[in-house]
Amino acid sequence: MPTILTQSKYPPGFRARRGLNWFILGLMYASFYMCRYNFRFATPGMVEEFHFNTFQITGILSAWSVAYGFGQLLNGLLTDRIGGRAAMLIGAAGTISLNLIYGFASFTGTFSTFALIWLVNGYFQSFGAPGMIKINAAWFNRTERGTFAGIFGFMIQSGQFAINNLAPFLLAGFAIGAWTIGQGEWRWLFRIPPLITAFMAVLVALIPRETPEAAGYPGLIHDELSAGETGVRVSIRESFVTIFTHPLVWFYAVAYACTGAVRNSSDQLAVLYFVEQLKLDVAKSAAAHWTMNLMPLVAIFGSLASGIVSDKFFKGHRSPVAMGLYFGQSVVIIIAAVIIYSGFVGPTPAGVFLGCFFLVMISLTVNSTHSLVGAAAPMDIGGRRMSGFASGVIDSFQYFGAAIALPVTGWLIDRYGWGVWYPTMAGFGLVGGCAMLLVMSKQRRLAALPVAPAQNRD
Repeated sequence: MPTILTQSKYPPGFRARRGLNWFILGLMYASFYMCRYNFRFATPGMVEEFHFNTFQITGILSAWSVAYGFGQLLNGLLTDRIGGRAAMLIGAAGTISLNLIYGFASFTGTFSTFALIWLVNGYFQSFGAPGMIKINAAWFNRTERGTFAGIFGFMIQSGQFAINNLAPFLLAGFAIGAWTIGQGEWRWLFRIPPLITAFMAVLVALIPRETPEAAGYPGLIHDELSAGETGVRVSIRESFVTIFTHPLVWFYAVAYACTGAVRNSSDQLAVLYFVEQLKLDVAKSAAAHWTMNLMPLVAIFGSLASGIVSDKFFKGHRSPVAMGLYFGQSVVIIIAAVIIYSGFVGPTPAGVFLGCFFLVMISLTVNSTHSLVGAAAPMDIGGRRMSGFASGVIDSFQYFGAAIALPVTGWLIDRYGWGVWYPTMAGFGLVGGCAMLLVMSKQRRLAALPVAPAQNRD
């Protein structure tokens, strides 16, 4: 069995090499986020040009989420067979192509055209998370993975931060010599970000290694699920059976569906909320600009803090921290819903401040569970050999939850106004917290067994 080394005893050069590995992979996945969150900045332009209603916009997002969810199941399984780097590169090729198609072939203006293109983009984007998580499961010990999940949150939120600043610049119009892009030309949101993904794909093909052993650092990372094996490939059948029968994975999946319902709703509809409810010009409003940048910044803080707490104070167990975050999220949303229902949020200075403040607070709580449940837990459950499919199963439910919640939310908003937005999100945190309670109960029962199997730990 490989020697277990603490972080302070890693040999010279290892942490720098791991950092480089993770930095390139993280930026690659951040560029995936630029190629999905560009959509929300394009929604006002599509509404104005094609007269789509909120239900249709959320329908396109739902199609993306369904494809992403089923893609996670399939591609997570494939990732355990083909390796993380190959999976990320396949996803990059697809999302680059589909974003460019959306940017150049979306002139017909039919709902089915937009939905189909974005649906296929959702499938290819679903290669990203299993590939990245699988590689990093081989590079981090169990008591480091919560901290990694926080760094994971930082890297993916950097993709949001980047598109939050690039999109208003593109929408405001610009000129390069004699080449001029007019104000509000939203199709450029799908033409520039994929070029960044293409650049990162080249770096991923050249620099990262899938395991420390492949980079010349054998025996440093202990994986209690792999019985001393250093390989990262496993048969599709073994991965499928092991993860599908795991006693904890489905509780995490249900909780993550609740994360997806709230996170995708608050993230993807925020721009429309600014325009329609708060009457802000997203390209010019300082309030909208700062809010869209504060949301990923507080998400980074929440991700890092929750990951470190789970590592240092709960010895690598994620469920106690996640439970507190889910219940805290519910409290925030309920308070926000009451205040919004009272009519205090609207196109006034105080109303704009409250509307922006609540979005920031939701981002803090929901993204903390996003990184903890979606990144750390799958590595703990699947180890270096099967974390791809563990990630696929758990993460797929995030998007199944979003696929159900988004159209319902859009339908309600069209009929009853934005006042119903927060109440529809309020119950998801409670369900997520209860799922974590069930995880903790299951862990106690497993711990009471004479020999608790390693695979039954979260």
